[in-house]
Amino acid sequence: MEEEALFIKRLIHPSTQEAAFRELVSRYKKPLYHHLRTLLLHHDDTDDVLQNTFIKIFRNIQNFKGESKLYSWMFRIATNEALTFLKQKAAKKQLSLDDLSEQLVHWIQEDALYTGDEIQLLLQKALITLPEKQQLVFKMKYFQQLDYQTISEILQTSVGALKASYHHAVKKIALFLKDH
Repeated sequence: MEEEALFIKRLIHPSTQEAAFRELVSRYKKPLYHHLRTLLLHHDDTDDVLQNTFIKIFRNIQNFKGESKLYSWMFRIATNEALTFLKQKAAKKQLSLDDLSEQLVHWIQEDALYTGDEIQLLLQKALITLPEKQQLVFKMKYFQQLDYQTISEILQTSVGALKASYHHAVKKIALFLKDH
C-alpha cells in the first residue's frame, strides 16, 4: 500500500504527474480495455470509452481518497463511463438498453476483432437477458476473474449482495443455454 501511496503522490505532484500518468496508462491500459470490452462488446466503442476513462482519471486523481485501491477506483470510473456511454448510445438510437444490447451482440459477429466461437456468442445472448447488476457481476467474476472484494469496491455494494447476484445470474444463464 505504501508503494501505491507514493505512486498517487507522483500522479498529483505537478513535476512528476506527466511521467506517472504515462506509467499508469501503460500499467492499466490492457486490463481496463478488457474490462470495458466485456461491457461494451465493440472495439471502437471500447477505445472511445477507454480514452474518456483515462481523461477522467487524470482530471480527478487529486480527488482520490484512498478508501479503496487505485485499481478499484479506476475500474469504478471505467464501469460508470461504460454504463453512461451505453445509455447515451441507446438514447441517440432511440432504443431501450435491452434493444441496444441485442444490437451489440449482433454487431460483435461482424467485428473483425471478435474471435469468439458459437458458444461464446450464445453466452453473450444469455447475458443480455440479465438485469444490469447481474450482468456486471457475472462479467467481472467470470471473464475477468475478479474476487468479490474487488468487485465490491468497484460497484460499491456488499460482498453478500454480489454473491447473490452472481448466483442468480449463473442460474439464469444455465436456463437460457439449456433452452437454446
